[in-house]
Amino acid sequence: MALRARNRGELDDLVADLPQRGRLRRLVTEVVASVSDFTTRVESAWRRPRLPKLALPGDARTRYVVGRGSACDLVLADLTVSRVHAELRRDADDWILVDLGSLNGTRLNDWRLVGPARVRPGDVISFGDCAFVVITPQLA
Repeated sequence: MALRARNRGELDDLVADLPQRGRLRRLVTEVVASVSDFTTRVESAWRRPRLPKLALPGDARTRYVVGRGSACDLVLADLTVSRVHAELRRDADDWILVDLGSLNGTRLNDWRLVGPARVRPGDVISFGDCAFVVITPQLA
């Protein structure tokens, strides 16, 4: 029945006879979730200022390749970075980050890229184990 349910109401009907969660259990769960969220935000805030800065290119070029290979525009000498790892593409006034099939992945704000993603100043980009905070060229 659960697999055939088409909306939330059908699922609610399915679990209506289950005992209600205890108030104490719900309170403890909410407190643990809040503490976990707070800890994650503190760790992120502590780590972010220490990351090296990656200035978005300010010239007229529309494509920058990042990787370990010497032909890349931004060369990162780290074994977790693929030879041709990712690229930054200019799209009007925005920069788009695209993973180029790297082995260890490209992350934007700790989310692994599965497609192109817009990059803004303040974002954290990771190529393998190499992480950077994105800044605009004027702030470099």
